[in-house]
Amino acid sequence: MENRTSFFHLHLISDSTGETLISAGRAASVQFHTSQPLEHVYPLIRNRKQLLPVLEAIDHSPGIVLYTIVDRELADFIDERCREMGVPCVNVLEPVMNVFQTYLGTASRRRVGAQHVMNADYFARIEALNFTMDHDDGQMQDDYNDADVVIIGISRTSKTPTSIYLANRGIKTANIPIVHGVPLPESLIRATKPLIVGLVATTDRISQVRENRILGATAGFDRGDYIDRATISEELKYARSLCARHNWPVIDVTRRSIEETAAAIVALRPKLR
Repeated sequence: MENRTSFFHLHLISDSTGETLISAGRAASVQFHTSQPLEHVYPLIRNRKQLLPVLEAIDHSPGIVLYTIVDRELADFIDERCREMGVPCVNVLEPVMNVFQTYLGTASRRRVGAQHVMNADYFARIEALNFTMDHDDGQMQDDYNDADVVIIGISRTSKTPTSIYLANRGIKTANIPIVHGVPLPESLIRATKPLIVGLVATTDRISQVRENRILGATAGFDRGDYIDRATISEELKYARSLCARHNWPVIDVTRRSIEETAAAIVALRPKLR
């Protein structure tokens, strides 16, 4: 019997940006493949006036309610109203905060948006993003030794999005395309500080992604050669040989999300230090 997808309302209420809730909600809902959430995100909810229309929306479209509200009075109000409406609700951060309080022996400050404070870590992420954008696709080749990570790979191995994701974590990342027969920059070969990682994928996967790519009218561009599996296979062989020659680790991204690839790179950093 064929499984049919059902839909349910998922209400996410946050006194900050809602990023934590979105991640938690999606991490849970993806485990239920026959049910698809209809997300309703309500960020920056910090008083009753802002909350009341949210509760009206929940009453109109009942579903699961997840929230991250540090103000106890507001959180209690959400719990009370959800009980009245007969909808399940969970304060996502409260169990975690209780564990911290018990272990550390001190009460939390309950400061809204504390994770988004503009401190040294914040400005380090901005610096990393600027560096990564300046060093995208082989640009500014003279200072690769200032990078934390350099990603290399043939076209369509997700170098740029992986680099940006790492930069958002404060990791200065450059990326360089590997072109068959073209040597890598000498500045990269001489670099001693960064972790250098090669990204590869299966021939079929790269060909499929390249076929779906919207291509500009580049003079002399050969589309047939670009998606030809034999050509891609040679490109991958060349990329792997470069990494093997310099003892650089290789990550196969065929079945990895950007987040999983970035996590694998982060895991490699302490191992190779």
